[in-house]
Amino acid sequence: MRVDIKGVHYQITDVTRNFLESKLEKINYAEDYIVDLMFTLAKDHDAWIAEVNVNFRWGVTAHLKEDTFNLHESIEKLVDRLDQKIRKEKEKVQDKHR
Repeated sequence: MRVDIKGVHYQITDVTRNFLESKLEKINYAEDYIVDLMFTLAKDHDAWIAEVNVNFRWGVTAHLKEDTFNLHESIEKLVDRLDQKIRKEKEKVQDKHR
């Protein structure tokens, strides 16, 4: 699983990168299902926007987005939604093969 992190109107710091990587430990179980994760963290006026594009091995692509007033809160919410999406997609694939 490849992880790319891009900042828009924001320079990605080591603290932010480490925080995101620690949150991604929550989805370690899905390394075999995901080709890559492309994160975009953006500062927009008074809010933080965290987005991710996830490409699954079976050809499905998903785009998730969270925006809040706190960067770390946006990242936490985004990773929680990503976890839910992975579980949902995994169930769809397993149901299809039964």
